[in-house]
Amino acid sequence: MSEVKDIKYLRGQIDIIDRQMVSLFRQRMEVSKDVAAYKIANGVPVLDPERERQVLEAKAAMVEDPQLKTDVAKLYETIMSMSRACQRRVMRDQEPEPPGFFRQYAETLPPVEDPRVVYQGVPGAYSEEAAVNFFGPQVRSQGLNRFEDAFEALACGEADYAVLPIENSTTGAIRQVYDLLLQYQFYLVGETTVKVEHCLMALPGVKMEEITHVYSHEQGLFQSDRFLDRHPDWVRVPQLDTAGSAKYVKEAGDRTKAAICSQRAADVYGLQILVRGVNHNRENYTRFAVIRAKPELRLGSDKITAIFRLPHQSGSLHEILTIFAVNGLNLVKLESRPVAGRKWEYMFVVEFTGNLQAPGMDAVLRELDQSTDQFRVMGNYAANLGTQDAV
Repeated sequence: MSEVKDIKYLRGQIDIIDRQMVSLFRQRMEVSKDVAAYKIANGVPVLDPERERQVLEAKAAMVEDPQLKTDVAKLYETIMSMSRACQRRVMRDQEPEPPGFFRQYAETLPPVEDPRVVYQGVPGAYSEEAAVNFFGPQVRSQGLNRFEDAFEALACGEADYAVLPIENSTTGAIRQVYDLLLQYQFYLVGETTVKVEHCLMALPGVKMEEITHVYSHEQGLFQSDRFLDRHPDWVRVPQLDTAGSAKYVKEAGDRTKAAICSQRAADVYGLQILVRGVNHNRENYTRFAVIRAKPELRLGSDKITAIFRLPHQSGSLHEILTIFAVNGLNLVKLESRPVAGRKWEYMFVVEFTGNLQAPGMDAVLRELDQSTDQFRVMGNYAANLGTQDAV
């Protein structure tokens, strides 16, 4: 058995090796600057996926231990990402003007005082509750029939903000809202979260045994199917939204009809709650986006949403993810959307922690811009994923 060496001696050896590695790393980055100059002169893109693949295979082949092969590949993936960042910094200095999103956010507006707010649905909807959560109980809000109606209200200046659902903790992204954000090129300026607790309600004095028809949004019916399965004789009737179902039951005046929606809807339309919490998933939350036609920065903004399109080539998404890792950014969401008119090509919606005005963020965004075919910052706002209960 070999002699165990003194820890101080071993640490000293590591220090010597690290000094050599740092010196070599500095030399490598200087060469990377020369590579950038060559690429500028010859119009060569920063990323060459085939070249990177060959380099990583060659580095891994330098060692025989299978575990070390993997570690060496990971090491050089990071080093090469840093080299690309260095090259892009050199290229950035050659840019005649900053990317468009920097110009847009140089003209940010302050929050609107006493704003006009629109949402999809009728009074009593979860969306109305989200508007109250974000803007306060005195908010001037108006319900509209469709998601696109809310975007149209912003586009023509009839509203200052729209509050729309963007994600549900059970069913995932609300893709129609994402698609409209891309279509209208509007901005996220805030978010809030509402807990979904569906209640069965009917006209005052109605007994459970009188009910024959139950009305709700199709998701409300689906999320309450275990409860409804215990009443197989009830006819389930889908509606445009949950609160609209409560309004319909109230206006119909029919004791055989019931609705599944929020407690707030029961209060608004004077209905009696028969059963609370009929949805089987008790940890069901909907995240709402606060949308404005122009960019806005509020105090405490610590979350950025951006959208990008990648070149259709191997390694392009990996490069983007490496940029986040190298710069220590916390990537909290990555959502893909198909590109209209381009088969099997995708846009990506990404959310990560950060503030546009933080030191060094401009360099990160420039690198992301240069690594993609299209890049746009959709918003910088305060993260708010708390569990606000619907009331």
